[in-house]
Amino acid sequence: MLKGKVAVVTGGSRGLGEAIVYKLASMGADIAIVDIGDPALADPVCAKCEQEYKVEAKAYQCDVSNFDAVKEVVALIKADFGTVHILVNNAGITRDGLVAMMKEEDFDKVIAVNLKGAFNMIRHTTGLFIRNREGCIINIASVAGLMGNAGQCNYAASKAGLVGLTKTVAKELAPKGVRCNAIAPGFIATDMTGNQTENPLLKMIPLGKMGEADDVAEAAGYLVTAKYVTGEVLRVDGGIAM
Repeated sequence: MLKGKVAVVTGGSRGLGEAIVYKLASMGADIAIVDIGDPALADPVCAKCEQEYKVEAKAYQCDVSNFDAVKEVVALIKADFGTVHILVNNAGITRDGLVAMMKEEDFDKVIAVNLKGAFNMIRHTTGLFIRNREGCIINIASVAGLMGNAGQCNYAASKAGLVGLTKTVAKELAPKGVRCNAIAPGFIATDMTGNQTENPLLKMIPLGKMGEADDVAEAAGYLVTAKYVTGEVLRVDGGIAM
């Protein structure tokens, strides 16, 4: 289905990113993982892609919040794979705290990684998409960006910003054959969310349980093949934000 396509996934060595990598690889896409950590940490993920799904996979170290570093890593990916067809902006961090006590650096860092990082990746891959006359961008937002969440003003603001970025990019690039959508996960069991069993918000989920990383990955698999869908924010949240 995606044979011959190249997918870049930021934050793809674990959690949601890892699940999305496996989904796209299972559909035939070659994989470039971009992560801030040691590329060796992604070796098991790349190995599974190559051995189980028979696709090419390689990891790159990059701080997505750094504009120039992203330019360099996209150039490396182009040199190794030839081009890029799919971009999944999944890299994200949290620095939670109440707004009255939040440190400036905690606000700035979350915005820099979660929102500016997505912009940087889009900015430096757009030329490849336009030359290909095709492209699919998926930004991993959050229901926190749709409904807010106490103690996460920085995270919610970054994810709300991703929604605006998604819709604007979708409008700008549609004439070039490039689609841009967002996925807004709810409470998904990952290393980042940790143990949420006592979180009172769980009682607000109509489906009554946390989601799994594969639920988000399935949404990504749909969006990469949904040729007539752009500018959409697809909630994967058990109904909490409806």
